[in-house]
Amino acid sequence: MVAKQTICMANKKHSKNIKQKGNVKSSKNNADDKVAVGPWLLALFVFVVCGSAIFQIIQSIRMGM
Repeated sequence: MVAKQTICMANKKHSKNIKQKGNVKSSKNNADDKVAVGPWLLALFVFVVCGSAIFQIIQSIRMGM
């Protein structure tokens, strides 16, 4: 019986959305639109990855000679 009551309450809560036909507000938070990683952190990550790749290439060239 509890599940039936829960379903009835959920139907009543969301029944107004059916009548709006496309004008329903999104339940998504605005915080989801923000960038998760700041530009400075991204620049640091790219610097570390590219720098280590360049260092590895230089090191492999030296070992070959």
